[in-house]
This record gives sequence, C-alpha cells and structure tokens, in this order.
Amino acid sequence: MHARFESMAMAFKVSFSTLNSGNAKYRISSTSLTDCRKKYPSVLKSHTTKAEIFRSMEKWAEQNILTYLKPVEKSWQSQDFLPNPASDGFIEEVRELRKRAKEITDDYYVCLVGDMITEEALPTYMTVLNTNDGIRDETGSSPNPWAVWTRGWTAEENRHGDLLNKYLYLSGRVDMHQIEKTIQYLLCSGMTVGGGRGGENGTGNDPYTTFVYTSFQERATSVSHGNTARFALNQGDVNLARLCGAIASDEKRHEAAYQKIVEKLFEVDTNETMLAFAEMMKRKVVMPAQLMYDGRDEHLFRNFSRVTQRLGVYTSMDYADILQFLVERWNVEKITADFDGNGREAQDYVCKLAPRIRALAERSQNMKNRGEPNLVPFSWIRDRKLPI
Repeated sequence: MHARFESMAMAFKVSFSTLNSGNAKYRISSTSLTDCRKKYPSVLKSHTTKAEIFRSMEKWAEQNILTYLKPVEKSWQSQDFLPNPASDGFIEEVRELRKRAKEITDDYYVCLVGDMITEEALPTYMTVLNTNDGIRDETGSSPNPWAVWTRGWTAEENRHGDLLNKYLYLSGRVDMHQIEKTIQYLLCSGMTVGGGRGGENGTGNDPYTTFVYTSFQERATSVSHGNTARFALNQGDVNLARLCGAIASDEKRHEAAYQKIVEKLFEVDTNETMLAFAEMMKRKVVMPAQLMYDGRDEHLFRNFSRVTQRLGVYTSMDYADILQFLVERWNVEKITADFDGNGREAQDYVCKLAPRIRALAERSQNMKNRGEPNLVPFSWIRDRKLPI
C-alpha cells in the first residue's frame, strides 16, 4: 500500500509528511494540479481538497501575503484626522469641521453614510472568512498564516468604520440614531456573498470563490472611497478628502493581497479557479451591505445604490471596469492550460462578460434619463428627500 501511494506522490510532486497504517497524509507542492487531476482523477477527488491546497500554501502566504499588512505603529488612526478632545482648541476645531460640513450636499452624505455602515458590518465579514475550508481560524488566535491575515486585515479595516462614524457624529449633518439602527439591523442580517460552487462537501465553504469575491469587492470599495475623497475635495473639504483617501489607500493594498492569492490559485489549480471565477460572476458580486435596513425603508440598499450611481461614487460601469481589470490582472484570456470542457467554457464566459455589462448599463442609463426621477426620503439625513 505504501509503495502505491509513494509512486503517486512522485507523479504529483507531493511530499509526504506522515505515513500511518497505510494512509498517506501529505501536503501538495505549489505546482499546477491541472495535469494531475486528469491523470489521477479518483485519487485527487479523494485527497486533493481545496482545504489541502490552502494548507500547502501556508509558507507562501507567510512570505507573500502577510507582507501586505502594516505594523500597528506605522498605521494611521482615526484621531489623526479628527479634532483632539484633549486639546484646548477642541470646541473650535469641531465648529470648523461643522462649518465645512454645511457646504456639502445631502446626496454626498447619503453615500458617505452608506459606506460607513458597510465598514461597520466588519464582524460579519470576518465571520464569513472563517467559514472557509483551509483558511479558518480554528482557535481564535491561531498562528496559521491564513488566520493571521484574517485578523490583521480585520484590525486594519476596523479603523475605517471608526473614522467615518466619528466624523459623521461630529458633522451634525446626519441622524446618528437612525444610522446606528441600520448598523445593528445589518449585523443581525449578515450578508450574501453570492455563494460558492458547493465546496467538496456541499457546504459552500469554498475559499476559491470567497477570494474571487474579496478581490472584486476590495477594489470596488477602493473605487467608492476614492470617489468620495474626490467629491469632498471638489466641495472644498480638504480634511474630509484626506480621511476618505486614507481609507481608499488601505482598500487598495488589501485588494492587491487578495488578487495575489487568486493569481496563485490560477497557477496551482487552474481549472477549478477558472470555474470559481465564472461561478462568482454568474451569481453576481453583490455588495456586502445589500441587506441593510433602517426600520423603515424596505428598499434602502436599492435607493442608496441609485444615489451612488447618480452621483458617480460607484456605478455599473465601475462594476464592468473591475471585472475587466481582474480578467487582465490574472491574464485569463492568455491561459492555455488543458482545461476540461467546463473550464474552457468558464474562461470564455468571463472574458466576454465585461462588454456585455457595459452595454446593459448604457441601455439602462439611457432609459433612466428619459424618465422623471423619484424623490425618496432617507432617514439618515432626517427624512430629507433625494432624487433617484
């Protein structure tokens, strides 16, 4: 029995860690599994799970992904952008902040509030990451590189909601009680990632689709915060632009880490990664705050999204641009691996999808331009109405 597994291991470039009672426990080297899946499909189906692939990548993650985290002592904190409550000039600094805030439009504040609420639902996002096979934090303080990444990413992201929440509180422009209710409702509701391909055990705890999602979503968040920074600058609030820009910069760094993970997955397990990419795009990358509710508006996320679309903070065109960026970032069109039939079909699907989305977005926008906008009240801005 040992000899049979050993010969397979040589073919798969697998290094055995232990042999016990005829059962091989092994780690898979970071080489392409596409040919191996074709040559030994029954063995790989039984033994080469996605969780095992991620365990084989732990050293790589330590050397290539954890480097995207910043040391705490070199990280910005919310207080770096806000009036200092210990300062004698605190009250005057708050007055100046509120004076600048009065010059900014209501639709901008709806976008900023929606972004803040999305950031404040961070406990849900950490929970989702920890449901995935091969990367979950089994103890809450695991030294495993994937667990270290999740905790470090969470710690950095936690500053985003803190900063926006404190700014909005000081601005005097919004109804904090309604905003806080929305956050609590959202945390109770959780999120819809779009689902996986069912994983190996039908649970949907698929790290491949999850990392495709985070690669897309972090870029979308970077675009959104970058645009709120630009609009704040255009409306004359340099400090607000700085704080939104700082958040966008973090998101850009996190985006790069997640995209690097998927790039590696395309290298070691090309066919399955291609299927995961296509599946995620078929299900659509829904924004993490899709289930937001304020106790009043059953269509709050839809109405918020229409404001961001009208203002240009995050649009359907941005969605198409991000998809096209990922296709190019991962060289999807140029991959020539010997896919199975489904893999080749998935490649063709994702490569042709962005132009289709752009065409649909243009058609939809043209139809909206012909009609009269509806006025909708937002509880976040004390029921003042905005066109959507």
